[in-house]
Amino acid sequence: MKKASTILSHLSDQPQFKVLKQQECYKKYISLLGTKYQKAIAFIYIKNNTLFIAVTHPGFKMELNYNRDLLKSVLTQLGSHDQKCQMMQASEVVIFHSKYHPVKTKEADIDTVPYYNELASAHFPIYTEDKELIAKFEKIKEKIKCNR
Repeated sequence: MKKASTILSHLSDQPQFKVLKQQECYKKYISLLGTKYQKAIAFIYIKNNTLFIAVTHPGFKMELNYNRDLLKSVLTQLGSHDQKCQMMQASEVVIFHSKYHPVKTKEADIDTVPYYNELASAHFPIYTEDKELIAKFEKIKEKIKCNR
């Protein structure tokens, strides 16, 4: 009986699953960076000899732009040390904010019910002769009184 790891390695060697190997290399690359960068990076990919890095927050974009040389050097070192990741080569680095990873705020995590006092007054004149409108305005007055 074959082990799961041998089956997965056999499947990943097939040409239609070469994306799986690339994904493993992308994960290795992110893990080689510091924890600060690991939290900042949402995902990466290489296309046309360009490394695209998506950040989770727009504030990280400027910091990663300052460290483009570091990002390139880690990528080339990964390709030279790991035989499986030799295809990871890039001459340019493009950093962008991913719209698929929205900024999380602390307020969004906490569900609160807004409690407020009713500011409207139930004392207002009704200037109409229509009985239907008068009935609706009376209902509105009752609602205002209930909310006060």
